[in-house]
Amino acid sequence: MASDKRLLIRGGLVVDPSQNLEAQRDVLIEGGKVRALLAPRESARAAASAEIVDAAGCWVVPGLIDLHVHAREPGGESAETLASASKAAAAGGFTTILAMPNTEPALDNPALLELLKAKAERDACVNVLFAAAATVGRKGGRPTDIARLAAAGAKALTDDGRAVADAGLARRVMEWAADCGLVFIEHCEDESLGRGAVAHEGPAALKKGLAMSPWAAETSVVLRDIALAELTGCRLHLAHVSAAQSAAALAWAKERGLAVSGEVTPHHLALCEDDVPGQDANFKVNPPLRGKADRDALIRALKDGAIDAVATDHAPHSPEAKAAGWASAPPGVLGLETAVGVVLTKLVHPGKMSKKRWVESMSAFPAKLLNLKSKGSLKPGMDADAAVIAPAKSWTVPDAFLSKSRNSPFVGARLKGQVRATLVGGRVVHAL
Repeated sequence: MASDKRLLIRGGLVVDPSQNLEAQRDVLIEGGKVRALLAPRESARAAASAEIVDAAGCWVVPGLIDLHVHAREPGGESAETLASASKAAAAGGFTTILAMPNTEPALDNPALLELLKAKAERDACVNVLFAAAATVGRKGGRPTDIARLAAAGAKALTDDGRAVADAGLARRVMEWAADCGLVFIEHCEDESLGRGAVAHEGPAALKKGLAMSPWAAETSVVLRDIALAELTGCRLHLAHVSAAQSAAALAWAKERGLAVSGEVTPHHLALCEDDVPGQDANFKVNPPLRGKADRDALIRALKDGAIDAVATDHAPHSPEAKAAGWASAPPGVLGLETAVGVVLTKLVHPGKMSKKRWVESMSAFPAKLLNLKSKGSLKPGMDADAAVIAPAKSWTVPDAFLSKSRNSPFVGARLKGQVRATLVGGRVVHAL
């Protein structure tokens, strides 16, 4: 995917926490790698022999890495494909995405993994990595062949969409994940505490008469898995943390020195149960939007590092599926094309999170978690994956996306901060 072109990203503010850098630099790219970071006065000679990417007034950051994307292929191609998900990712500044295995059939065997890797290599314009299912068919009955999946290139294990409910089985999965050097990503939800629920157990859902799921449905599994991570030595990552109590449990695990991390979505950072207009299914997600106190706790936890990453949980659904109404529509919203605008508008611009912490949460930490040694940084020698962000650019979220779907709660929202260009291996894959 790398380009042989010589490029110069010129005139931007480079924000790179891996170098503790926030300064005007021009990024020289050769052979798909970062060659040098040049002070503006040093780049005249390079500019004479390179193709210029104009970054005046912009931030230049290492390519963003999304730890949680539903690309829907195979089985859900009417809502998304690897190709369309990659185009949406590029438009959002993401240069690498981790695709979840809750496809039809589930990604639970090496042969399917090899097929999808080859298809992504052929069809996608960004780097696509794959998480494999933890149990066969994601049914929670028996483990997949974890060693063979790891050897075939799986980057993580998860039954995302549901938890590994049986604690003994979860222990075995985590032991084998640890032996194979894989991250175990858990969807923390005890379905017995919220079976049939479609909303957070709180005043808004009570007023609307909706079936409710309490915060404890999430946090009870968080606490169980933290204990199992300590027991097994597994690298545990908690998907889409939504409750204040879960964030507190993560902080406690870190205090104990455990290899436990967590992610939060842009929609859980920006919205709460009070923001849902009526029963608009484009706001229906799992875990549900919780209370304002939860949202505020998530923001604090992300700023302080108790929560490590922002991941979109990009979950495309067809308009017909979302039109089925709140009770019947599938949960999930788009995230790839709006994540930068939402996080900058709601957190960075108001001063709730620094620029460096934002980049760390969406690039440097995800690269570290997935052991991507040549990504997540603009140091010389690293892959030339980068995003050029216009922080002051205001734009209105349209009702059409590069994704094949349009189920976004942010349609019509005015956001400040837009991706101007995305480069993968020194190749421009998105530009405005």
